[in-house]
Amino acid sequence: MTQIRPSRDEDVAAITAIYAHHVLHGTGTFETDPPTAADMAARRADVLSKNLPYLVAERDGELLGFAYCNWFKPRPAYRFSAEDSIYLADGARGQGLGAQLLAALSQAAEAVGVRKLIAVIGDSANAGSIGVHRGQGFSHVGVLKDCGWKFGEWRDVVLMEKVLGEGSTTRPE
Repeated sequence: MTQIRPSRDEDVAAITAIYAHHVLHGTGTFETDPPTAADMAARRADVLSKNLPYLVAERDGELLGFAYCNWFKPRPAYRFSAEDSIYLADGARGQGLGAQLLAALSQAAEAVGVRKLIAVIGDSANAGSIGVHRGQGFSHVGVLKDCGWKFGEWRDVVLMEKVLGEGSTTRPE
């Protein structure tokens, strides 16, 4: 059975390996050089220092994916909007884990006051990520055409959003 849980320090090596695969073989991220474990640990610590969720999917002791959100932009006016990120181990795709992680991330983000989750999806051909987000209630906002260069081709960015909780219907506390 798959467990979605908060990430721990000992998860960083597996998180780093999963992400490195996507950097080297996918267009879901526009990074071109895999970050080190120290880099990934620092990124995770940054997310957690902001009281934002950083989750993992684990089955039988094996880490199969991770998801987190971080502020959409650093300026204070954006403090209720966060960008989500989800990455699965190569062999774990197509099992519904992305949807499970995104559902749990949405709940955890709402619990800490996030009112809007924003998906910035690398590559308009990334049907898996677009479908997972659509299935979790995200709506299409737009496409930034040809704004990334990876693997010798121009890549689009797909923007999607999901309102959490009361969204913009009430003033935040």
